[in-house]
Amino acid sequence: MACQTVVLGAGMVGVSIAWHLQQRGHQVTLVDRRQPGRETSFGNAGIIQREAVRPYPFPRDMKTILSVLPNNRVDIRYRPAGMINAASPLLSYWHNSSSRLYKKIVPEYASLIQLCLKTHAPMIEAAKADHLVRREGWLEIYRTPSKLSQRVKEAEEARDLYGVQFSVLDRDTLVEKEPDISSDIIGAIHWLDPWTVADPGGLVAAYAEAFTQLGGRILQTDIQGLKQQGDRWQVDTAAECLEADNVAVALGPWAGSWMKGLGYHFPTFVKRGYHMHYATQAPAKLHYWLMDAEVGYLLAPMNAGVRLTTGAELDRLESPADEQQLGAAEKVARSVFPLGERRDASAWKGARPCLPDMKPVIGPAPKHRGLWLAFGHGHQGFTLGPATGQLLADMIEGKPTEIDMTPFRADRF
Repeated sequence: MACQTVVLGAGMVGVSIAWHLQQRGHQVTLVDRRQPGRETSFGNAGIIQREAVRPYPFPRDMKTILSVLPNNRVDIRYRPAGMINAASPLLSYWHNSSSRLYKKIVPEYASLIQLCLKTHAPMIEAAKADHLVRREGWLEIYRTPSKLSQRVKEAEEARDLYGVQFSVLDRDTLVEKEPDISSDIIGAIHWLDPWTVADPGGLVAAYAEAFTQLGGRILQTDIQGLKQQGDRWQVDTAAECLEADNVAVALGPWAGSWMKGLGYHFPTFVKRGYHMHYATQAPAKLHYWLMDAEVGYLLAPMNAGVRLTTGAELDRLESPADEQQLGAAEKVARSVFPLGERRDASAWKGARPCLPDMKPVIGPAPKHRGLWLAFGHGHQGFTLGPATGQLLADMIEGKPTEIDMTPFRADRF
């Protein structure tokens, strides 16, 4: 009989795991309280980031740390209660961002990122979702020559070590690509490898539809409990009780709290974020995804309008929304590109699931046979979902993995 697997969580990571296992002949049920791609995967910037070989470190220099304290920056905001709640993992995050430890983390993290395009490609084809994907890269824009120059040096190192492709745009070349951009922007890095997606939630939904066409099952209901019975697992939901040989936990920002019930205490925390869609002031048109690197927000020409996505907000997962960060980003964005009226009644809020060493957990749970973990992808769950799905499917089947999975083991904490 085919191996029965239940995947908990229908974001990009969970859907990708389900697709890979179903494709290999497993009987898979994908469970989430919402439709696929409607939580964290819905609200991101929509970039499959092949260039993102370096995870985001915690600021270590005193100048940057002091600039964050007034809590009025666009790229990073915090609430004291949230900082206190996540004090221990944040301290570990700061420690892991030291030059010595970060230097070791980067190649481990990059090994995952380097798989992103070739693992998305077959899923895009299977889902017939090519109409959602552009393969033209994205632009990282700058106002300050010295900061652009420093970033070019980093890009050159990423090219030499990890094959990242880019070009440097001066003001004239940039205006050819984005005629309506502000004169304050003096140049950009054009990251050439990444693919951009005009509807991130729609891509996840298309992957989920491809999964069901393979014979997979999606159960939209609340997950109420998870327990092991002999060599099998029982998943209790509001709709029915499921039994399986394997359970994969891909619950994103909720994974840490769910795992406590099974005796695991992962140092998870979240970086929350917001988005809003805008019209443009005619006849202006945004052609590329633009990241305002010196300020810390991103504009993307999506199907629903120009999406503005914010940087990170450090707070508890379920704390009420605070749109001040979005408002600050919007004010700057309007000076860079002629945005029109807001198209959404309120801002979307989501949370990026993070671990203090900047790497996800991918692999078996240390204490339970048949329990598999895939969470903590930070800013890159959308990018890394298909790679995670392929790697975890290989591990479940006892096959060799394309990269060394030791850095992503659950028992490293």
